[in-house]
Amino acid sequence: MPDDDLLESTLRDEWHLTPAEITALPEALMSRGWLVVSGADHYVCRLHETSARLPVEAGLAAAEHLLTRDIVAGEPMRTLGGGLTVQVDDGALSLLRRAPGRGLDGADPIDQQWWGDRLGSVHRALQGFHHPGVRPWQMLDPDASHLAVAPWLRGAVADAVTATTRLTITDRLTYGILHGDPAPGRFVVDVRTGKAGLLDCGASGVGPLVYDVAAAVVYAGGVDRAAEMIDGYLAAGPVGPDELHAALPVLLRWRWAVLADRAARLRLPDVLRRAHEALESMPG
Repeated sequence: MPDDDLLESTLRDEWHLTPAEITALPEALMSRGWLVVSGADHYVCRLHETSARLPVEAGLAAAEHLLTRDIVAGEPMRTLGGGLTVQVDDGALSLLRRAPGRGLDGADPIDQQWWGDRLGSVHRALQGFHHPGVRPWQMLDPDASHLAVAPWLRGAVADAVTATTRLTITDRLTYGILHGDPAPGRFVVDVRTGKAGLLDCGASGVGPLVYDVAAAVVYAGGVDRAAEMIDGYLAAGPVGPDELHAALPVLLRWRWAVLADRAARLRLPDVLRRAHEALESMPG
């Protein structure tokens, strides 16, 4: 993981930015981030896995697209060479100027409404967006060697693959650009103006839009704790209630399987334990 000295030198060399302060952001499940203060401006620097570099660049391009649609979003900052990311030893770094406002609280009912509304609005605004880095919907590999780290893991991943494959074949699902990791802290609300937005679009890929809702439900602590977020999404997004409620249980299992697979690959025992508990508690 890069330390502050490496971050500072990379920001200076690649973006000509001199930080006055670097503060670690609350850890998301799929990336690490830092708040960077330079002069009067606030930025978010985020570290992504190297394998996600092109999808991350697609997400940053999607954020640029959202800005043209009058949706509040973090402004991607291109490097001195014109790139959207920089490769370092631990992964790929991106930088954006932070959208104004505070991060949302996933446990607050009003913030949940903002959260769901913005996620739905982003899904709708990105209908028809194209970028060569957008990755296709891909299934996990139940035969992957890293799944041997826990005796229950391979079977759980295989079950999630089977259920998700059946869903995507038999049901008519709404596909589009996914955020991929829509944690509440990736969204903001400016209390001065009442406008809500998002910091970035994550590592963009194409998939069933309900997957993003499932990912948000995981962050909220489960379906019972995510009612306001779901209502906000249904009011603003392109997915109807019948599709959402039918697909959500399957894609919740899929989300936890994705997290379990990543935790096994990166040796994240706490995430793996949480995924096991969640998958064990699911019906079917």
